[in-house]
Amino acid sequence: MKHIARKRFGQHFLSDAAIIDAIVREIAPRPGDAMVEIGPGLAALTQPLVERLGRLTVIELDRDLAQRLRAHGQLDVIESDVLKVDFAALAARLAVPPATALRVVGNLPYNISTPILFHLLDFAHLVADQHFMLQKEVIDRMTAQPATSDYGRLSVMLQWRYAMENVLFVPPESFDPPPRVDSAVVRMVPLVEPPSVDPARLGEIVQVAFSQRRKLLRHSLGKWLEQHEFDGKFETQRRAEEVPVAEYVALAQALAP
Repeated sequence: MKHIARKRFGQHFLSDAAIIDAIVREIAPRPGDAMVEIGPGLAALTQPLVERLGRLTVIELDRDLAQRLRAHGQLDVIESDVLKVDFAALAARLAVPPATALRVVGNLPYNISTPILFHLLDFAHLVADQHFMLQKEVIDRMTAQPATSDYGRLSVMLQWRYAMENVLFVPPESFDPPPRVDSAVVRMVPLVEPPSVDPARLGEIVQVAFSQRRKLLRHSLGKWLEQHEFDGKFETQRRAEEVPVAEYVALAQALAP
């Protein structure tokens, strides 16, 4: 029976064989890798991955799709909302030597891609790399440089922890049904020695800074710093998008709770 894409799950199924091959080449799966696929859907990417890996763990929320996937002898199916998955427990179960860290891949549902990225941020120390297909606009924001319109909260919070690059453009016609946006594939590699910082404090600072991104920081973060009795140096006569990641991190370190 043909599966009808469910709008509430943001389902757009990859169907272009050439694009699938290109994605698999970028991921470069190796036998024995502890790999987890988020949202395998109709297994377009799943099948070529498992053929190279030997075994693959998949996370699928859609009950009907999860049932189909269980019929595949080489898949371990977790039927769950990925936002509820404990990747630390998963790493403990899957990442046995020589696969010492998780490799995470997936065509992420565009309607909840940002929450998924932030959920995985908590487990970055257990991950070797991540390859995700996302709305191109989101990847542009993830990889944006300071002083550009795409640079924002997502840029800072992810660049603090990952080295990222847009590795492949994916047009709408590569999907069934086609989305109304362009897509792309991003490679995310956790930094080996990221700056030591409290993620919650960094997140709070960045959220306050970009809450009024068109105004100078003295109207937002400046007032917040006064409330927290910050007596260090931080230039607030500029906009949030003009502050490099390293300066936000240094400020969070100086204001560690």
